[in-house]
Amino acid sequence: MVGKAVLLECLDNAEVEAVLAINRRPLGLAHPKLTEIVHGDFSNLGPIEDRLAGYNTCFFCLGVSAAGMSGEKYSRLTYDLTLGFATILAHLNPDMAFCYVTGAGTDATEKGRIMWARVKGRTENALLRLPFKAAYMFRPGFIRPMRGVKSSTPMYAALIALARPFFPLLMKFPKFATSSDRLARAMISAAGKGYANPRLESEDINRLGL
Repeated sequence: MVGKAVLLECLDNAEVEAVLAINRRPLGLAHPKLTEIVHGDFSNLGPIEDRLAGYNTCFFCLGVSAAGMSGEKYSRLTYDLTLGFATILAHLNPDMAFCYVTGAGTDATEKGRIMWARVKGRTENALLRLPFKAAYMFRPGFIRPMRGVKSSTPMYAALIALARPFFPLLMKFPKFATSSDRLARAMISAAGKGYANPRLESEDINRLGL
């Protein structure tokens, strides 16, 4: 959902010259600025590594729900996969800004009781240590989908459907809720213009994504 939102905003933004989308499934979208790589195994980037150089921004929106998942598997799909991808990009593109979508409640101390929050916090901390020009961790709470984007996570999709009648009320609480298009614009703004805090909570996102 977030990845599609960022893609649509990038294609509409005149300051974005070109977009390389790396997906596990075809987008079904064509645009003069868009190049697409369909790659099924994100843990092995060797076959496409030579196509990842020459970019100044990465919007990393891949993520999985921790519901019903062991800590080991969640860590492998969240920490290991993200850091493997990011380490290659940092080597190829040292002038890159790396934007990572985590979530509200992420535990940067890595010591809390909630497994997913510890893993996300460990991932954030490791990304901030990589030699990128800049790195930003986006921590949205509830995300209202806009422009027809949809969540591929069944649990979140069901939550959105139930919350739909309350969207106008939820959006009055910027500490806890944002929209997919505002999140996307905030990510593009931080990458292009910078932001004082490398960790952006929902209020930061709403302020930056106006």
